[in-house]
This record gives sequence, C-alpha cells and structure tokens, in this order.
Amino acid sequence: MTDDDGIEAPPVQHEGAGQRLRQAREKAGYDLKDVAGATRIPERHLLAIENGEFDRLPAPAYAVGFSRSYARMVGADEQSIVEQVRAEVGAVRAARPERAEKFEPGDPARVPSRRLAWFGALAIVLLIIGMFTFYRTYLAPGMGPPPLTADDANAVAAAPAGAAPTGAGAPGAAVPAPAAGGQVVFTALEPQVWARFYDRAGNRLIEKQFAQGEQFAVPRDADGVQIWTGRPDALAITIDGRPVPKLADRQQIMRDVPVSAEALLARPAGGAAPAASPPPVPVGAAPARP
Repeated sequence: MTDDDGIEAPPVQHEGAGQRLRQAREKAGYDLKDVAGATRIPERHLLAIENGEFDRLPAPAYAVGFSRSYARMVGADEQSIVEQVRAEVGAVRAARPERAEKFEPGDPARVPSRRLAWFGALAIVLLIIGMFTFYRTYLAPGMGPPPLTADDANAVAAAPAGAAPTGAGAPGAAVPAPAAGGQVVFTALEPQVWARFYDRAGNRLIEKQFAQGEQFAVPRDADGVQIWTGRPDALAITIDGRPVPKLADRQQIMRDVPVSAEALLARPAGGAAPAASPPPVPVGAAPARP
C-alpha cells in the first residue's frame, strides 16, 4: 500500500506446475483429448492437474506419475515439473494431513489397458472351466472303466467256436435264433455300469453310467456301432427281444467291440472264455454255429 493513494498492490501470482503444463500444451497445439489419448490419462485427471487440484486425483501419489507423462507428451521439463508437483502436493498434505500413500504409479502408458485386463480375466475363467470339464469327463471317480488287471488281461482269449452253449434247456431242443439285422438292446443288470457306444468313425452315440434296469437300443441306421466298457458281465443283450450271450461273464476291459446284430450273432457262444470249464456236450448234439 502506498502512502499517496492508499491502493494495495496486487499480489504476485505464482505459476504452478499445472499452469506450466497447460501453457506447454497450448503452445504445442494439443488439446486435453490429444494428451489423454497419448498418455491414457483420463481428461478429468488432466484438468485437475492443470488446475492444481491434486486432491481430485485417486490419490495424491498419482500426481507425480501423471504429471511426468503429461510433461513428456507436451515437451516440458519433466524433472522441473515433477519437483514442483511434489512440492505442491506436499503443501496440500501439510494443510490437510491424510494417510500416507506408499504406492506411486509409474508411467500410465506402461500400465496394461482395461481391454487387456478383461481379456486376461476371461482367459483365466475359460481355463478354469476347461480344467473342470476335463476332470468331470476323464478323471472324476466312477466316470471311466475299471483298471485292467493281470487276470483280466489273461482272460481276454475267446472261447472255441465249437463250444457248447451254456444256456439251460433239454439237449437237442430247438431255440429260434434271432434274425440278423434285428434290434439290439443292452440292459444294465447292476447300478452304475459305465459304457460308451460309438460308430465306426468314432462319433459318440452315448456315454454314461447306466442305472440298474436302464436300457440302450443300438440305432439300426448307425454304421458299425462299437462298445467300450469295463463291465460286460453286467450288460444283458437282446436282439428283437431274444436274449443272446453277454460279451463276457466277468469284469474286463472291452473296447472297439462291434455290437451290431450281425456281429453279436457271429461271436462265439459265451463271448470271452469263462473262468470255469464248460459243461460236456451231449452226444448227438450239434455244435453251435457262429
């Protein structure tokens, strides 16, 4: 204030870091949108830095990293801007103490974008779903055939073609044979009997654990239907309603076994060789034809 007129001189305005950045941006011919696109800093944060409103940032520590990237974009002195920003942030903290932030972000341009973060999260979710599906399909208890033991491996040999049938009945009694090309039906004799049916090309028709009494009719129009199971002894077979011998009389791994009516009728009577010796063939009885 002078003694002559009593007018107080206006205070000298201090040029803050934000004002320096704004001047450098305008001198370079950029607008806030250009800077935001190059640095990936939201425009509202850039505006807060230019206005010196560092408390509007997510945390005061962001002011240093954002200001450094801003200065680099517009060609300002990075070191000078960073030091001035730290001083201004320190003054704000001194005026209004806050909890100290230990995290000081680096260059935002090096931080993964939101799209990349979403892509990574989606990839992790898909990986978890794939692992769960693989476990349920191939590794879950009871979802596959039982392991092949040494006894099972030795019992895979087929019975002789001339062996007598094991079914009951009077010697020489005529039993009508099922017709080739008839409807083949498998029936589970025990609970939780696992089996997979597929055609010649490997296309899966059905794969599940059959409940006791549950049936599966082999499609007549399917080409070369085969079976994979570890419980052939627990699957009864009929062709047009007439029973035929099971694929085996004991537990064993059987895979790629044809189960069309023609293939089943062509199998040796009794399927795989039983553990016990077959009964003697009555005199005069004709050997079973394949």
